[in-house]
Amino acid sequence: MTHAHADHVMGLDDLRIFGFRMDAAVPIYCEDNVEQHLRQTFAYAFADPGQAAHPYAVPRLRFERVVPNQSFQLLGLPILPLRVKHGRLPILGYRIGNVAFCTDVSTMPAETRGQLTGLDTLVLSALRHKPHPTHMHIDEALRLIAQLKPRTAYLTHMSHEVDYEQLLAELPEGVFPAWDGLTVPLQYDESAAG
Repeated sequence: MTHAHADHVMGLDDLRIFGFRMDAAVPIYCEDNVEQHLRQTFAYAFADPGQAAHPYAVPRLRFERVVPNQSFQLLGLPILPLRVKHGRLPILGYRIGNVAFCTDVSTMPAETRGQLTGLDTLVLSALRHKPHPTHMHIDEALRLIAQLKPRTAYLTHMSHEVDYEQLLAELPEGVFPAWDGLTVPLQYDESAAG
């Protein structure tokens, strides 16, 4: 989890089928403040399991604590949580091998930018053309992409004010507006790790 805003967490209930099929709790990787919000918002998921109407009535969840700049392994891939800002709110972006996902970013500390070099793919939010207090706008995102120099970048978390085809025609080479159903391959070459 990057942060606890509704547009990022309200699909959590849909994880219940995974816990049922795995016969295990689904791990949720997040910071402490996000866990507290999720425990409040989805209180029914953390109540006595004997109170549920049936075994898959509520999601089975367990929390795994993440700390900015402290890498952990998941499915054989190194995951590095990175601090970014969403307005005044400190949230997380993630570097997964040579792919990074940074959404709802308004500013990015120099330390985080330094950890986002050598990327194959950067997924970065760019809300709209006009400046916004809690999100990068398209020109800001493009400046950051030019500084970080990923091989490919996808702009995401765009508002209804952005026309996909028009934006696609305006973007520099290697930068694309993201789309529903986009998949980004995750690969990690240990020999290339520094």
